Amino acid sequence: MSASWRGFASDNYAGIHPEVLEAITRANAGHAVAYGDDDETERLRGLVREHFGPQAEVFPVFNGTGANVVALQSMCRPWEAVICAESAHVNVDEGGAPEKVAGLKLLTVPTADGLLTPELIDIHDVRRGDVHRAQQAVVTITQSSELGTAYTVDQLGTLADHVHSLGLRLHLDGARLANAAASLGVALREITTDVGVDAVSFGGTKNGAMGAEAVIVLDGGLGHDIPFLRKSAMQLASKMRFVSAQLAALLTDDLWLRNASHANAMARRLEAAVRAIPGVEVMRRVDANAVFAVLPPAVTERLQRDYRFYTWDDHTGEVRWMCSWDTTPEDVDAFAAAIAREMGA
Repeated sequence: MSASWRGFASDNYAGIHPEVLEAITRANAGHAVAYGDDDETERLRGLVREHFGPQAEVFPVFNGTGANVVALQSMCRPWEAVICAESAHVNVDEGGAPEKVAGLKLLTVPTADGLLTPELIDIHDVRRGDVHRAQQAVVTITQSSELGTAYTVDQLGTLADHVHSLGLRLHLDGARLANAAASLGVALREITTDVGVDAVSFGGTKNGAMGAEAVIVLDGGLGHDIPFLRKSAMQLASKMRFVSAQLAALLTDDLWLRNASHANAMARRLEAAVRAIPGVEVMRRVDANAVFAVLPPAVTERLQRDYRFYTWDDHTGEVRWMCSWDTTPEDVDAFAAAIAREMGA
């Protein structure tokens, strides 16, 4: 494929935002202390406290799976378990890493829209103290969810209160946290710290970074073990300054918000365009930067010769289209036109 081709499979397909690339270049000056004792990482710590509150601690890692594994491992003892949606990334898209690497049992719950509720969590609030059952300790949610939906501020507050009332902790997988905050029109802390989330896996790669994620601890009792867990999980960067510089760039001058808002706007543009095409059925509400639709399998097959995107459900024909920080209106319009042509054919 040419360097100019555009994909709708994943926001990971997009390149590095120029402001992030500039930040990496600036960090590439002289020597710096390794493993996080550098000026870039210290600057990141300050920015994280600005966005998430003065108690927030940040631990940069290489990727989202690593962030989730380290965060969840810090919140559980070896015999404990994590409650999650059946569709959660930790369950279906991390190669079993939370179970293989962290040694955690995942207790899954089917959901219609990818979002957990107090009632769904209660399904697994059973058999406390039973030595034959992994003991529930953490609830993990994804914001925005794998189905493109976002929890509202009120939903998050209600969920956190319920989780804590059960004596559990709340982890948030925020690979697309920026997209959720942009969609809701709120600051990052309003859907994390202020509603009672205990720890966040904060995503940068899908929002314009080259490759940078972080564990952000909001419960002061969790931070002590993470440096050791991060090292043993092979997520401690020796040249940490280059990971930190990327995240710091996103948290500077609202770059995280600008990128996420644009991606969301392109998804809404795509949704509006395909809804007007006879035979295309948009399956879910578009809260962030994902559009889910059902196409005839033959149409999907023909489209995928020129455009990369995922078939989400082989049984129903549902596909997923992702927009990114660099998706243009022209990209969307050309793709929608191609869909219309193939549906007409």
